[in-house]
Amino acid sequence: MNEPFTILGSRPLRHADWLKIVSAQVDTLRYGAVEIIVHDSQVTQIEKTERLRLDKAATSTRPNRG
Repeated sequence: MNEPFTILGSRPLRHADWLKIVSAQVDTLRYGAVEIIVHDSQVTQIEKTERLRLDKAATSTRPNRG
């Protein structure tokens, strides 16, 4: 899984700053979601949840257990 992107103790993010972060997170995502958390009209957190999709054919065959 990718490491979370964290900015702690820095100045408030400008509009262009958090847009770049969201764009970078979306660019590295195949399946999943990017969530933007807002407090007092300010973006305070960006979360990325990534899903791993398995091929249906690969998961339907079971190995022989003898």
